Amino acid sequence: MPSDPAGQPPHINLVDPGLYSHGDPFVQWRWLRANDPVHRHTPTDYPPFWALTRYEDVKTVFRDAETFSSAQGILLRPSGHGADPGGGRTLALTDPPRHRQLRGLVDDWFTVRSVRAIEEKMREVAGSVLDLAVKREHCDFVEDIAARIPLYMICSMMGVPEPDWERLFTLSRQAFGAGDPMTRRFAHLEIMGYFEDLAAVKAANPADDLVSVLVAGEIEGKRISRDEVILNCDNLFVGGAENTRMAAAGGMLAFLEHPEQWALLVEDPALLPTAVEEVLRWTSTPTHIMRTASRPAEIHGRRIEAGDLVTLWIPSANRDEEVFADPERFDVRRQPNRHLSLGFGEHFCVGSMLARVEIRLLYQELIERSIGIELDGEPVRLDSIVVNGLERLPVKLVPGRS
Repeated sequence: MPSDPAGQPPHINLVDPGLYSHGDPFVQWRWLRANDPVHRHTPTDYPPFWALTRYEDVKTVFRDAETFSSAQGILLRPSGHGADPGGGRTLALTDPPRHRQLRGLVDDWFTVRSVRAIEEKMREVAGSVLDLAVKREHCDFVEDIAARIPLYMICSMMGVPEPDWERLFTLSRQAFGAGDPMTRRFAHLEIMGYFEDLAAVKAANPADDLVSVLVAGEIEGKRISRDEVILNCDNLFVGGAENTRMAAAGGMLAFLEHPEQWALLVEDPALLPTAVEEVLRWTSTPTHIMRTASRPAEIHGRRIEAGDLVTLWIPSANRDEEVFADPERFDVRRQPNRHLSLGFGEHFCVGSMLARVEIRLLYQELIERSIGIELDGEPVRLDSIVVNGLERLPVKLVPGRS
């Protein structure tokens, strides 16, 4: 239920990781939407920032790349860490016109036509992953199913040799899972080192893959730099593997908590496209996205100065009562469903079609194979202010009972 605008405000701390792993951030977001939609947040470990929680305000910032820049970073960083080192050099961390130029190098790989061309390959990957999981019966839906399908597909598209897929899978889990920060850091550096080596291989022996495209990429007649190639390989790999993993796993938990919605899909698989959109809205994988004001602006009477950090809280925007009817209800028939989980404007997710098809095919394969799924332990949420998702989802797979 929406908070009473006159009610007592909760303690607001949006950068406490424990809020997302063990608490309920929606209590804070609901109060902020109703009472302080442009909130000045002044925590200890992070620099001050503005927190936007309403749908229309988030959308406004997304569409205004001239005022709200991505080039200094798109995620909050602790005080003293400085700007993101990839700023101005990757798809995610550039502004127009550079963003459009970089995106133009890879756009063709993510069109509807291109994704349809590899749909059968995706179906085969999903089927083989499910076959292995069913043999185990008890598994972690995150690691054993949801993580593998998008990672294997982005590896295939990037030209990663199949024998290396498991290595990158392990590094990805270390880099983006729970655990020691140094372990995560070194795993991520090893991923980048891998793509540095792969880029050198593709420079000598180009092939029909994304890494070869980046290695040969030219903007205004000039090759993009070696660092830009490596950083954009990392950007595509992380975006292609991690976001879909979180959405697919979070969606399955939603179905386990709302079995009547899964029953609707089993009865009528034609609902799968709208179900995928509801999964994307419900899971809202990016917890926040950040922009830096490049010039003064005003939102709801609050003056934002040049250089101010402005954060967009995507799960809050996707539950805005002014936009979504009964937003706290998980509904596979929801239409319209103009969620912001894949961004908006210049930075609308380049892999949005790929992600949608991967999620749809996973659920479709579960239904067509009549694989029943039961919760087999307590789900564990990520301890993160960046990614909204599950660390573990223990399940039991029951063949012949969808």
